[in-house]
Amino acid sequence: MSWQITIMFAVAAVFSLLGAGLLLALARPAGPAKVYVFRMVGIMALSLGVVLAFSAAAMWRWSTDG
Repeated sequence: MSWQITIMFAVAAVFSLLGAGLLLALARPAGPAKVYVFRMVGIMALSLGVVLAFSAAAMWRWSTDG
């Protein structure tokens, strides 16, 4: 595995954990603005992490198919 793919997996993990953390923080009562921001940013960060992980896995597979 190249270092570029390793970095992509690491960034994917960071964004996935950040998004999941923001969404889990919604379990506590909060104002409507905070709920809106945490929900939007959490979903976007989690989605970014998933897409980056899929992309890194595809790059890894393509680099080993040779």
